Amino acid sequence: MTRLFTACLSLLAFATAAQADARVTATWYGNELRGHRTASGAPFNPNGMTAAHRSLPFGTCLVVGNPRTGKSVRVTVNDRGPFTAGLTLDLSHGAARVIGMKSTQAVTMRRC
Repeated sequence: MTRLFTACLSLLAFATAAQADARVTATWYGNELRGHRTASGAPFNPNGMTAAHRSLPFGTCLVVGNPRTGKSVRVTVNDRGPFTAGLTLDLSHGAARVIGMKSTQAVTMRRC
């Protein structure tokens, strides 16, 4: 019974932590890849609300926030990357524009 109780508490703690904002470093990409196929097979739309992540499943909804502006945007993971050390997310230019992100910077990220 104690093991069951401990397991339930662990799952509850994990579920709560999964919704917490993670602080990550992001960059954005735009017109240079317009129309190219993303890793998911969809054509890249620089004005779309999309993101690239190395391991999250395609279709994952993320809320990405800019701590400098207080703005946030919902994006869908549809590509792989970034493949530069220290970066976690590549946002479409449209998503970066919505949150006021002008260059590589720290952002918050959590699942929708």
